[in-house]
Amino acid sequence: MGHKSDKKLIVNGKRADGRELDQMRPIEMQIGLVNRANGSALVKFGDTHAIAAAYGPRELMPRHKQEADRGIIRTRYNMAPFSVDDRKAPGSDRRSTELSKVIRLALHPVVFVQDFPKATVDVYIEILQADGSTRVTGINAASLAMAAAGVPMTDLVTACSAGKIDGKLVSDLNGIEDNFGEADLGYAMIPSKNMVTLLQMDGALTKEELVTLLNMAKESCKKIYEMEMKVLKEKYEKALE
Repeated sequence: MGHKSDKKLIVNGKRADGRELDQMRPIEMQIGLVNRANGSALVKFGDTHAIAAAYGPRELMPRHKQEADRGIIRTRYNMAPFSVDDRKAPGSDRRSTELSKVIRLALHPVVFVQDFPKATVDVYIEILQADGSTRVTGINAASLAMAAAGVPMTDLVTACSAGKIDGKLVSDLNGIEDNFGEADLGYAMIPSKNMVTLLQMDGALTKEELVTLLNMAKESCKKIYEMEMKVLKEKYEKALE
């Protein structure tokens, strides 16, 4: 974000990829792709693809890390070496470590950790293809995977991005917009409680622009929530047939 680009990000009132300012990219969701996991999900926001697998609740080892009155959540965010144009070195780095923590903190408020003392829920998020907004795509995949695993939760966590490009406020940043825009915002919420669990911003915005972006992000999250609920219901309706 903030790099200079000769390419116009908005042309004739539309974004470079043809979208309206408040339009999200095509979104796809699937659950149950990883047979060995208790729950899994694949979420695609345009050309950003994230897969998540959830394991547990299961006994936390080593035992000295156990909490007697509650369980814990562990998350691991990773970008596959082939997910970006220039091959990424495999393994964790400072960014993936930071985003692993960010995702864990975004998910934690919906989980009944008191229901599984001395245990853990482990969630692994792999970015298969990166074209902007990877952290929020990963949060959506992780939330769906946990729900599919039967982790006790009050609700899903839904997440999206928004930002400012060429002086205009937009929803769901793609890679070019993320790299060359003026500001970007990562947002996650619990829809049933209208509670924000993630709010991160880079760049400069006026107070009025920030309020507008937050409202745009909230509306996007509501649409994403409907999609997530639909894919979960369809999965279990088929299982009951």
